[in-house]
Amino acid sequence: MLETGIKGKKEIVVTKEKTAKTMCSGALDVFATPAMIALMENTAFESVADKLDPGCGTVGTALNVRHVSATPVGMKVTCETELIKVDGRALTFSVKAYDETGLIGEGEHERFIIFEEKFQAKANAKLAK
Repeated sequence: MLETGIKGKKEIVVTKEKTAKTMCSGALDVFATPAMIALMENTAFESVADKLDPGCGTVGTALNVRHVSATPVGMKVTCETELIKVDGRALTFSVKAYDETGLIGEGEHERFIIFEEKFQAKANAKLAK
């Protein structure tokens, strides 16, 4: 059973591949909002992955974040997550991202515990329709 307080942390370096220009979310060579969101989701996902029953995983279901500061290529970004609510299989995380000068993004992210094989089968069934 998952309990609140589980924390995650992950660091990356902003590369050209993670810029707004490359990810088509803007025209500048700064850390893209989609890249920040992916980092937040991945950090939350990894923080609880080894605490789940075999065959279970989590999928993202909601995200409400603000990207408050630009980060240039070459700078390190650190993401920190904390599981703040467990409601059955629904998980809510506080998510924050920092570059070497301070906060760049923050908000909440929701994930849902799924049975991986059943979830994949249901998704694949859409191909038959």
